[in-house]
Amino acid sequence: MRAAASEQGVTVSTWLAEAAQARVRQQRLREALDVLASEEGELEAAEIDRVIADARRTSRMVVGTEGAV
Repeated sequence: MRAAASEQGVTVSTWLAEAAQARVRQQRLREALDVLASEEGELEAAEIDRVIADARRTSRMVVGTEGAV
């Protein structure tokens, strides 16, 4: 962790916080893809890529607010 944080020029605390945020985003994306697949059937790679690109372009992470997504 120290080496990775140093390479990115951030503190270990910042590095850990960013890693936790990335993990939450991945979990939420997986949940969204699972819901979409249950509604639409099996998703093709192109559709998954489109959903991921849309999520990256439009999502925002709110930290410290109960129930925030």
